[in-house]
Amino acid sequence: MKRTVIMITLAVLFVGGTVALADNPQMGTWKLNEAKSKFAPGATKNTTVVYETAGDNVKVTVDGVDGAGNPSHNEWTGKFDNKFYAVTGDPTSDQRSYRKINNRVLVFTGKKDGKISLTGRVVVSANGRVRTVTTTAAGSKVSNRAVYDKQ
Repeated sequence: MKRTVIMITLAVLFVGGTVALADNPQMGTWKLNEAKSKFAPGATKNTTVVYETAGDNVKVTVDGVDGAGNPSHNEWTGKFDNKFYAVTGDPTSDQRSYRKINNRVLVFTGKKDGKISLTGRVVVSANGRVRTVTTTAAGSKVSNRAVYDKQ
């Protein structure tokens, strides 16, 4: 009996966590809409961004091209809890933190060698089909605005 109660409890917790992440409008595959985006000269363009569950974390996989037109790829796995988690493959940051403002808005900060290298804001439209990311490099007044369509 005790074993059955424990198994049912674990199943409910797992399903509840999965449902909570599935309801997150950030989740899914996003493709860059370059016509609606605005980039500074030489900026990296993230052409595809995928948010997916990874256990009780979120995994963000980014593919694109750097300022010279070379392929770029980076990955981050963590929580939207304002704590820094490792980034792999990103020349501008080795750690990134995300903070959830509300269900449709995230803010993030990237660090390289312990110093803040960029900040940004991610906003998903009310209908959940468009995602706008605004980023600013540390010490710069120039920002990039990338608009993505949900796939």
